[in-house]
Order: sequence, then C-alpha cells, then structure tokens
Amino acid sequence: MNNDSTLKALLVVGLTALFCSVVVTTTAVTLQPIQRAYQDLERNRVLVGIAGLADSAAALSDREVVSLFQELDARVVNLDTGAYDDSVSADNLDGAASATDPDASVAIPPDQDIATIGRRARRVAIYVVPRADGIERMILPVYGQGMWSTLYGFIALDADLNTIVGITFYEQAETAGIGDQILRADWQAEWTGKKLYDAEGTLRFRVSNQAVDPQSPEADYHVDAISGATVTTDAVSNLVAYWLGEHGFQPFIDSLRERTDDDVQSP
Repeated sequence: MNNDSTLKALLVVGLTALFCSVVVTTTAVTLQPIQRAYQDLERNRVLVGIAGLADSAAALSDREVVSLFQELDARVVNLDTGAYDDSVSADNLDGAASATDPDASVAIPPDQDIATIGRRARRVAIYVVPRADGIERMILPVYGQGMWSTLYGFIALDADLNTIVGITFYEQAETAGIGDQILRADWQAEWTGKKLYDAEGTLRFRVSNQAVDPQSPEADYHVDAISGATVTTDAVSNLVAYWLGEHGFQPFIDSLRERTDDDVQSP
C-alpha cells in the first residue's frame, strides 16, 4: 500500500484511536476499585468528624480514619417499616444502587418529593455513636437536588433524636463561592442545638430566607440562609424536610422515641 494513500492514513488513525480507546477503558476499569475505595475513605472521614470522634477529621491519617470509623455502630433501617432491619448488613448495602433498583426502592409521591430525587431506597444504612448506657449520637444520610448537583451529606442527632448536633456534606458541585458556601464551618455550626420537631411531633426545622429573630418561637427550629445562595440553601432545607419527614426517617425516629427512655437509648 502506498505510504501516501488516504486509505493507509485512515487505517493508521483508526488503529491509533482504537488502541488509545482500549488503553483508556482498561485504565478506567482497573482504577475504578481504587477510586471507589478513596471515595469511601473520604466519606468515612466526614462521618468520623460529624460523629465527634476527632477534633479535626481532615488532619487524620487514613489509618486513623479507618480505626475511628470502626467505633461506629452501622445499622440498617427499613424505611417502609420504620424499624431496624438486621437481615441486611450495612457493609453490603449500596444505597446509591438501591435507590435506582425498582425492587429495592420506592417511587416518592410527587407531592412529597421536595428533595427532587424521584425514588428512595427501602433500606438505608445509619450510624450510631454508642456509649456505655446507650446512644450518644445518631447519624443519618441525607441527599437531594441542589441548583446544579445532587447534595450528599449527613445530619447528626443528639441522644434525644430531636436536637441537631451537626450537618455536613461530602459531595456537591454547586457554584464555587456561592452554593458551595454550605460547606462553611460557621454556617454549619449554626445548626448545632436546633430542634427538628415540636412537642406535638411536627417537623418544624427549616432554613429560613429571613433573618432569624433570636427571641422568636421559631428560633429553636430555624437557621439563617446563606446570602446569595438562596437556591442551594432552599435545597438543603428541602432535603432535610424530606429525609426527616414522614416518607423518610420520621416513622423510625418516632418509634424509638415512643419507647421507654432506656429503650430509646439502646440501638
């Protein structure tokens, strides 16, 4: 074949493209378990931090993260029944995959889908910080659609299962300098001590678009929005309202709180 022929040039280009495609695909497949392990490690770093097991989770070595994570009691909650489900190990539960599996998830009624996620898994892994006489903290996964991305995070509750002790997000792709301000430590600190439900068990918590008056009855339940990031902070308010509401964890929380004090403290 003539070295200057168009056919040969196209053949060389095609073979080169095929070779590069094979290399890229092989590399991606090979690295996928490593990438997943790294993502899990960073998620667990966030969990260790919101669990209160370290003053600065970001400063921990990978080995320290793994060690502290093992101190958490990972449990599975069946959101359909509002009870623990010991038939499934939290280690074997892939929440993201379950949420898209028709057999492992349920469609969210449109009028309740304020987090704009469409479906939710029937079983969800939660994390308990144990203490000698029961529970110190309970950490629940939350997620929902933001302005540009799905926001994934955790909310930590005190032993009364009503007082917020922490909120954090480990995955988001909101506008830099605006929506991503939900990661600000000072804003997240405002959540500490806020209540979810009133004495009648009604969910009252929300992120308010107006400045919260410290003297207002709503001050116990409201957090100020971030100026300029209204859409993202509204999304955060909505995802918390969904996951801590009737179609989320509220039946589970109610069932625990209806027990005796000793039972509530025991996972």
